[in-house]
Amino acid sequence: MTLHRRRFLRLAGAAVAMPAVSRGALAQAYPSRPLKLVIGYPPGGSADITARLTAQFLGEKLGQSVIVESRPGGGTNIATETVINAPADGYTLLLVAPANAINATLYEKLNHNYLRDTTQIAGLIRFSNVIVVNPSVPVTTVPELIAHLKANPGKLNMASSGNGSTIHMSGELFKMMTGTDMTHVPYRGGALALTDMVGGQVQVMFDNIPTAAEFIKSGKLRGLAVTSTERSHVLPELPTVAQYVPGYEASAWYGLGAPKNTPPEIIETLNKAVNAMLADEKPKARFTEMGATLLPGTPTEFTKLVADETEKWGKVVKFAGAKVT
Repeated sequence: MTLHRRRFLRLAGAAVAMPAVSRGALAQAYPSRPLKLVIGYPPGGSADITARLTAQFLGEKLGQSVIVESRPGGGTNIATETVINAPADGYTLLLVAPANAINATLYEKLNHNYLRDTTQIAGLIRFSNVIVVNPSVPVTTVPELIAHLKANPGKLNMASSGNGSTIHMSGELFKMMTGTDMTHVPYRGGALALTDMVGGQVQVMFDNIPTAAEFIKSGKLRGLAVTSTERSHVLPELPTVAQYVPGYEASAWYGLGAPKNTPPEIIETLNKAVNAMLADEKPKARFTEMGATLLPGTPTEFTKLVADETEKWGKVVKFAGAKVT
């Protein structure tokens, strides 16, 4: 009887230990095959560039290929839900962007709650926008722009890369904080908006620095100020909006997320690899060329950033009355 009992206890103990051993073995073996990085944007933009640089350098740190998969549409919701519904094994990741924070309020009905249904891995980069105007607009500073808008409410057209984009929200935040009015004209992408900005069909835009810088330097558009809290090394001659509108800040940022319930050991492995990548001189140089600042840190810190941005842009979406069904 005693021998049978001892044997039973040994088998029971082994059974209890098996999941822990298997999980530990899984984490040690990870990654054992290529990873997929899903983005909600078409090729060619800042998200695509960021994703491909991340895939290249993160793959080197992990010792496995990272394949970028573009799934545009639905305001990035298609890509987000692709990752949310993927196995929580660390092999399908999401390029997290401000749209994930903005969409929580912008869309009346979503099939997901981003913060509830995902696990954050790490931040990657942040870069600001820049206020640009067509040279025909008789302003050269932010105070002059504010005065001109108040004297001509609704007469200037404000271009964006789409309803609810960071470019759109940056402009709406400016309107909210300055008590001014511009007519929003959404485009299907920033390139089309810039073309009409140069042509004068629209007059104001809060564009991403990487795409606007060349137009400012060539004189095709006039830069007034950057939307970050510090000056940009790409456009060092421009002041910040906050210098004239205290508390104003708007920027684009990217990070990595995974499906909810991805094992903590895998999240830790990915976080360490991302931070090692951001500390490497070669990736740092490439991201700096884009006008970006780096966002190294813990999963908890990146989760807080996404939560704070969700709350901030939710207020702006409600102010603007912007909705996408």
